[in-house]
Amino acid sequence: MRPEHAEQVLAIYQAGIDTGDATFETSAPTWDAFDRSKLPDQRYVAADADGRLLGWAAASAVSDRCAYAGVVEHSVYVSPDAQGRGIGRALLDTLIASTEAAGIWTVQSGVFPENTASLALHHAAGFRIVGTRERLGRRDGVWRDVVLLERRSTTH
Repeated sequence: MRPEHAEQVLAIYQAGIDTGDATFETSAPTWDAFDRSKLPDQRYVAADADGRLLGWAAASAVSDRCAYAGVVEHSVYVSPDAQGRGIGRALLDTLIASTEAAGIWTVQSGVFPENTASLALHHAAGFRIVGTRERLGRRDGVWRDVVLLERRSTTH
């Protein structure tokens, strides 16, 4: 993922936000804010032959404390017109390979329980449900639960 992907990355993110079942966010950030929040070596895009982005995956540090140096939180977003074609799985597998190579031992994510496609994707990629955080936050005035998922490294 590079700066020239910014417009398409943020458009795909906004499309996910607009579903109401992807995140507590209600609008995509600026590219500068997005870019600062993601690890430089754990961010990927999938594109078609014409260079149109089909999806993206990226990870962020969960804490700046040294005890959590190998723990990241990630996101995977696929363009609505590219869903169901294996794009999310390819992005997630690529992200996992990069975290393994970087010595990251835990990749985690929070998913709304209604987002069954994301839950199935994560399960297929080796994530397990750690628990459900009930009424964690509000989205459009409605309290939402969040399923906490994690994948532990098999090599670290």
